[in-house]
Amino acid sequence: MNTPTAYTRSAIVLHWLVALTILCAFPLGVYMHELPLSPNKLQLYSYHKWLGISALLLVAIRLGWRLGHRPPPLLPGMPRWQEIAAHAIHHSLYLLMLAVPLSGWLMSSALGFSVVWFGVIPLPDLIGKDKQLGELLKDVHATLNFTMLALVLVHAAAAIKHHLFERDGTLARMLPFIKQESKT
Repeated sequence: MNTPTAYTRSAIVLHWLVALTILCAFPLGVYMHELPLSPNKLQLYSYHKWLGISALLLVAIRLGWRLGHRPPPLLPGMPRWQEIAAHAIHHSLYLLMLAVPLSGWLMSSALGFSVVWFGVIPLPDLIGKDKQLGELLKDVHATLNFTMLALVLVHAAAAIKHHLFERDGTLARMLPFIKQESKT
């Protein structure tokens, strides 16, 4: 059996759907946080929660897909420290993609604000109302978000480095429309 060198179309679509959802939710969260209380701010919070729950569901689907479909191995020739770093970052990103929306949902529950997905499907509170815990979870949620941002930036920078300098096809495996250049 041949080992695939590229990601499946399903893995690519799920990767970019999750990325797009996170890339919408994060700046929205930063922006709305500083707004004065208003109907607009409350609506933005709803949109942010919709995105967070959507990301959580997409990540769950992505993890389910990955359980049955191993990703292709890293390309040969990569130094061992880079292999270790790549695996550590990927595992950390998966953990954060679950922890960030869950911490937001927990925070909302503790602060007494319901999560209603797309304004239609009310989700259960995960914990009882507890203002002090809610404030702690607000800090946890922010810290997890900025940690994920840092790891996403490192992940993207590594992919771009591999594409521009290593020319090893790493980025082309997740963006098949990019022509894989060969090292000269």
